Amino acid sequence: MVITVHTSSGQYDVIAEPGAAKTPERYLSLDRRVLIVTDRGVPKEYAARVAAACRAPVIVTVPVGEKSKSIRRWKVLHETMLKCGFTRNDCVVAVGGGVVGDLAGFAAATYMRGIDFYNIPTTLLSLVDSSVGGKTAVDLGGVKNPVGAFWPPKCVIADTELLSTLSPREYAAGMAESIKMAAALDADFFTALENGTPTPDEIVTRSILLKQRIVEADEREDGLRRVLNFGHTLGHGIESCGGRLHGECVALGMIPMCEGDVRERLVRTLSKYGLPTSCRISKKKVMRAVLHDKKTNENGTLTVVTVPKIGKYEFSDMTPDELRARLAVLS
Repeated sequence: MVITVHTSSGQYDVIAEPGAAKTPERYLSLDRRVLIVTDRGVPKEYAARVAAACRAPVIVTVPVGEKSKSIRRWKVLHETMLKCGFTRNDCVVAVGGGVVGDLAGFAAATYMRGIDFYNIPTTLLSLVDSSVGGKTAVDLGGVKNPVGAFWPPKCVIADTELLSTLSPREYAAGMAESIKMAAALDADFFTALENGTPTPDEIVTRSILLKQRIVEADEREDGLRRVLNFGHTLGHGIESCGGRLHGECVALGMIPMCEGDVRERLVRTLSKYGLPTSCRISKKKVMRAVLHDKKTNENGTLTVVTVPKIGKYEFSDMTPDELRARLAVLS
């Protein structure tokens, strides 16, 4: 299935097809210099397959983890492209999860004022969310994503066969983003996740179609796209405490943002897919990170996404004290 994302800055295809990554030359323009960015946790054959299809490939492998999403690693990518004679006619291909996609995409956005970027996500989390939409960034000063650019990919290969090497924990972390979108935007999809057993292809396709709808309506997060931050306000704060995957923190961050039957259904569904629903955290440390990470309004409140009914969302302004109180449901 080909899903075409139309935005104000152009359009690009998401190739949601099992096995598509085996023949990247069918979808990507690789007859040029190509910087292939991957990490040590990705099977080497994935990047090698792309390299074999390129006229002049250069592979850079970064360490696994959020620490690779840094100015230092971004600088290495730029220095590598300069050393290898990359021009504005060349391109960058990300082969990995969200960290690799963000880092490689930001390098493409900033090298010679922008060169072509392709994304081949290898985790469920990046397949269903971060690979689509054009948000690229690196971390700085302990803050997540303060330096970045909107730089849409020229094409995304969303191949579920690449998920076969994921651990159950990594797969579950990706499910958090699909559950997030379903809870806030699509009651039917949430019910299918809650009561059924959708295949990975169904989960990926439905999630990408939801992301397409949001990105096409609001590419630069001026309004509607902020709904995708459901679970992220507190989730990023929890993530700053360490020891948890991004998707696990998003799962935890969603729970305080709904109540009653909605919270019960959400907790039950998160548990079904192996995601945490409680944790021991320092409220002080979480809130310090939240207030550092998110912009407050003029009156000192933060705008957060709440879900009063499955498939419906609201933007709500809460004070830091109100957010801190909501963390109590996680203990």
